[in-house]
Amino acid sequence: QVQLVESGGGLVQAGGSLRLSCVASGSIASINLMGWYRQAPGNQRELVADITSGGSTNYADSVKGRFTISRDNAKNTVYLQMNSLKPEDTAVYFCNAKTSMSEHFRAYWGQGTQVAVSS
Repeated sequence: QVQLVESGGGLVQAGGSLRLSCVASGSIASINLMGWYRQAPGNQRELVADITSGGSTNYADSVKGRFTISRDNAKNTVYLQMNSLKPEDTAVYFCNAKTSMSEHFRAYWGQGTQVAVSS
């Protein structure tokens, strides 16, 4: 089992920055991929960025160049640095972890943290 706890959300002005954190606990060694998703009112949940156990990253086109995903394996933590925030970035941001083949590629989710960007 894996537990994920997000933090770092808040209210910021357009053009501002936030850094989200996701701390994983439980069966840490089973995690292969971690990522950030977001869901705005009226929208479906979408991938923002993800990072593999080897450090390879992937970003949605809408955030590329503004957001950076990173990891600190010693602290079991994944970060999302969000710069040049726009009102359309307003959403609940969820941390996601996917396990290895031996753990049946299970997916785990955090509770979410609210990001609100004012114009």
